[in-house]
Amino acid sequence: MMNDTTDTTVTQDEILDQDASEQEEAHEAPEVQEVTVKNPNLVVISETENKKARWFVVHAYSGHENKVAETLKQRTETLHLTDKILAVLIPTQEKIQIRRGQRKTVNEKIFPGYILVNMELTDDAWLAVRTTQGVTGFVGVGAKPKPLPKHEVDAITKYMSQGTPQFKAEFTEGEAVKITDGPFNEFLGTVQSIDEGKGKVEVLVSIFGRETPVELDFLQVMKVSE
Repeated sequence: MMNDTTDTTVTQDEILDQDASEQEEAHEAPEVQEVTVKNPNLVVISETENKKARWFVVHAYSGHENKVAETLKQRTETLHLTDKILAVLIPTQEKIQIRRGQRKTVNEKIFPGYILVNMELTDDAWLAVRTTQGVTGFVGVGAKPKPLPKHEVDAITKYMSQGTPQFKAEFTEGEAVKITDGPFNEFLGTVQSIDEGKGKVEVLVSIFGRETPVELDFLQVMKVSE
């Protein structure tokens, strides 16, 4: 009897441990899912392998690239062309945007108004892409579109995935700005130069009646109109 009770107790403990473990995994699941669907700029239409598929450049209305990609995915599925049209890529690069003293990461389009479509160029696939709402045509010389050379595709994808995001300037040279942090806080000045790579801006500040250049972080200045 004692042996049976001991065996039963151990089993219950194991079940409780398993339930607790499953609850922990359930709490962690949303974080994992969010990371997986992090890049909305690559729309995978089909996992089908097609050795004849190549990347083609398609012109679309600027600002509607993501909508065009989703519409093309729906049309491809409706027209049963998932073995011919496989994916849409909207080339973007992560940049750090400083606005109103706030820092956030944004995906900036490298070629606004253009998308890349991975497809086999058959008549029906060409027609499906060409007649998708928001598409104005294929890019290329001649009647038949030419695929993008492999080295250009590699260069674009490498540029998209490069490590540290660059800064995205919200200022222009000659623009009036206000310093919001540091020893020159509350001073007004004029933007002389911008270094997006370092996230620095050089501002001309009037000190002792003469303009003196001061180097500041993007976070330390704001537009006067803001």
